[in-house]
Amino acid sequence: MKTIGMLGGMSWESTISYYRELNEGVKKALGGLHSAKIVLNSVNFEELEKLQHADDWETTAEILKKSAQSIEDGGADFLIICTNTMHIVAPEIEAAIDIPILHIADATAQKLVEDGITKVGLLGTGFTMEKKFYKGRLTEKFDIEVLVPDEEQRALVHKVIYNELCLGKINDESRAAYLAIINNLRDRGAQAVILGCTEIGMLVSQKDSNIPLYDTTTIHAIQAVKYALDD
Repeated sequence: MKTIGMLGGMSWESTISYYRELNEGVKKALGGLHSAKIVLNSVNFEELEKLQHADDWETTAEILKKSAQSIEDGGADFLIICTNTMHIVAPEIEAAIDIPILHIADATAQKLVEDGITKVGLLGTGFTMEKKFYKGRLTEKFDIEVLVPDEEQRALVHKVIYNELCLGKINDESRAAYLAIINNLRDRGAQAVILGCTEIGMLVSQKDSNIPLYDTTTIHAIQAVKYALDD
């Protein structure tokens, strides 16, 4: 079994979900008392959140590069960055380490392609919904058309992530608002919707919607387990 490197803490609420999914995945595959071999570096999200909103991605990359290097030094065989947004600096992190990174957008896109999805809605932080690093990767590498909510809806989705979900707060009104946005994406032609922030799965799940929802945390963790167990 390979050792999984987890770059987490962004937020720690979703890192818990990753840790659970990884260990449950290994247990399901191997049985008994088996669990995942993991090296985890959990960063202080307060510091990084301020850098995000200051548009200081260079400093953000430096912090995460050092964290990734410590994970590699700790014996990890590969790395997962346990957040969608911070994949904006994935190229810088990748250049700083010698172990491979399993990219969350690639894992999600591969699942979409497998399921025949060619037009998808995307929810996430404003950075993920608006910048090219995520949408562009889905379109250019996998030929998937990506729809995002309108400006007002994007602001609401972003606000709920940072002011509620990253703090572990689950609000029924926010769930209803998210579901209305999901339905709007469906009405615009989306065949499915990516829950493209690792906290969103805390708020909405497939049981809440009649359109397929792709939870990136679960998809990413499943891929990591497969990679760890593939000899």
